Amino acid sequence: SAVALVLLRVGLLFTLIGFSGIGVAGTDNPDFEQLKKNYLDSHPGKGSHGAYWEPIPIQKYWNPKDFYKPPKTVQGEFGRNDCISCHEAATPGAFHAWKNSVHGDLAAIRNLPDSDVRAYKKQKLAEVEANLAKQGLLKQGQRLDQVGCIDCHGGVGKETVNHAENLVMPDRAACGTCHVGEFAEAESEKNQEWPQKQWGKGHPSHAVDWEANVENTVWAAMPQREVAQGCDMCHYQQNKCDGCHTRHSFSAAEARQPEACSTCHNGVDHNEFENFMMSKHGTQYQTLGKAKWNFEVPLKDAIAKGGYTAPTCQLCHFEYQGDYSHNLVRKVRWAFNPTPAIADNLGHSWFEDRKTAWVDTCSLCHSASFAKAYLDAADKGTIQGLQVEQEAKKVVTQLYEDGLLVGQKTNRPAPPLPEKDAPAGFFQLFWAKGNNPSHIERIHADMWEHDVIKHYKGIFHANPGGFTYTEGWSNLMKDYSEIMDENTRLRESAAQAKIAKASVNSTATVPASESGGSGLGLTGLLLIALGLGVAYKIFGPFGKKSEADEVSEEAK
Repeated sequence: SAVALVLLRVGLLFTLIGFSGIGVAGTDNPDFEQLKKNYLDSHPGKGSHGAYWEPIPIQKYWNPKDFYKPPKTVQGEFGRNDCISCHEAATPGAFHAWKNSVHGDLAAIRNLPDSDVRAYKKQKLAEVEANLAKQGLLKQGQRLDQVGCIDCHGGVGKETVNHAENLVMPDRAACGTCHVGEFAEAESEKNQEWPQKQWGKGHPSHAVDWEANVENTVWAAMPQREVAQGCDMCHYQQNKCDGCHTRHSFSAAEARQPEACSTCHNGVDHNEFENFMMSKHGTQYQTLGKAKWNFEVPLKDAIAKGGYTAPTCQLCHFEYQGDYSHNLVRKVRWAFNPTPAIADNLGHSWFEDRKTAWVDTCSLCHSASFAKAYLDAADKGTIQGLQVEQEAKKVVTQLYEDGLLVGQKTNRPAPPLPEKDAPAGFFQLFWAKGNNPSHIERIHADMWEHDVIKHYKGIFHANPGGFTYTEGWSNLMKDYSEIMDENTRLRESAAQAKIAKASVNSTATVPASESGGSGLGLTGLLLIALGLGVAYKIFGPFGKKSEADEVSEEAK
């Protein structure tokens, strides 16, 4: 009945708003040592294409597990207070960020009144201490006085560190030493499996983004390593936690705001931030959120206690069936980019269950019927954009197979190994030489890697200008028309060349007997005709008297 439906919706709303605790199914009381082992064992390092590239110095910060080496400029054994006194002068920005952070003053957390929205951190601190005690890094019942430089860069609980030999750059596992639950949640993204194998296990997610980086053939092939490391600056979330929780503040309040996502989720293929900010949700955030919402409140209480009147990236993507965690892929359906393998299987229960979960999320603020209607429209609109790109793909692929692309037979260098040539390949967005890629291929690469993705993400982030005209559908139409024009031009040119070649071949093979036995070929006939034409131009029609002859006859 209508009353029952209303009660159900109200119950769901209060469940979502008031749900306490943060965790992922299967990660309750996780074992840190096993987590760490799994993390290290599954880490790809340089990847299967490692023979084709070498890290440059800056990459030790993006993948400290494999590349970081302590600097030799500072020698000796140093204690806790030495770190603080030195870095207060040497790196004051880092020092003050730490000093004003939760890590720098744990007593301030313990003294928070229960009425403070940050009071949940007292329980979080107790969990951290329990994790450390379980690992033998704290005595049972012992309180953690401070998380200092040495705890992160030397080892939790250490009193001294040899700066030139044992200094470390913290990775996910280092943060996970204290924050075991969050470590387990983030790592659980690796368990995701697509029902029709549209993506590899765990992909796409933050938990395997470094793997996606180093397994990308053109990234490994690029000789311009300083450019290639631009990918690393986003694709390092698998390695570290400071992509969202900036050093050395490590602020949860910062990480709950959309701008925390913007460094990586912007641009032609990761354009979620622009689409969010230009949506009505983003408008609410910019006009009301920055001034009135309380980002110190945990996400589960964002609406009831934080004053949120619209969603943020985090409120939508961290939530799943009332639970908020660092596993952000539990509702993923279309993933990074649309593909036919996804579009053709949306009716599968795996996709339908996730769509239902999205309806529940949207129902925090909207009616379920509105949420479902919009998501249905977004699915169909995405498919419509994908269909345009797929039609263009067939055209470009056929041109490649027919050998008709510009320069394909004369000026098409092979891409550097381990990349392999392909029509409109991903590598052609980052590498070019001669006529590889040809103009039409680059257009199609933009079409599938940029236009379709902007179209899809504009729809799902409710940015109408982004998907209908400015970035999405309009660009698809423009690129489609350019591809079709080029296809017509190339094929007409090829047809004309074929006719001309056939004509030349037929002339060259005419035997003397077929030319009246004189041996006079087509070339000779053409020369005779040309001579007659010149004579006609000079003397006029043959058989007609010249003007001088006519005057002479009249005189007679």
